[in-house]
Amino acid sequence: MKKKIVIAISVLSIGILYLTVISPMFNIHIPCIFKKITGLNCPGCGMTRAALALLDGDVYQAFRWNMLAFIIAPLLATYFVLEKKKMLKPSKVLMTSMLVMAVLFFILRNTETFGWMAPTAI
Repeated sequence: MKKKIVIAISVLSIGILYLTVISPMFNIHIPCIFKKITGLNCPGCGMTRAALALLDGDVYQAFRWNMLAFIIAPLLATYFVLEKKKMLKPSKVLMTSMLVMAVLFFILRNTETFGWMAPTAI
């Protein structure tokens, strides 16, 4: 258990270092290969920018970069709790629901009507 905590803290620290120091200083960003190939916004498009906005304390801008993250994050935490408690049926339903949400988000944010869901700087 301690090894997992050390690994999680290390990964989180590296992520924060990347987002707060390396990315802004050297203008190095993680490109979305899917968007480069298709021109469409995947469900994860805007996540790096959302994380940067959150680190700056700008929750609204983070939401505009990727609003799905604000819905999926608490559901994902709930999923892990259900898995840990061996509540497999509810966890499976929750995971299926999150996947359906991600697919619907992907489809909607790439339509003209729901274009406001695409990553947007305010």
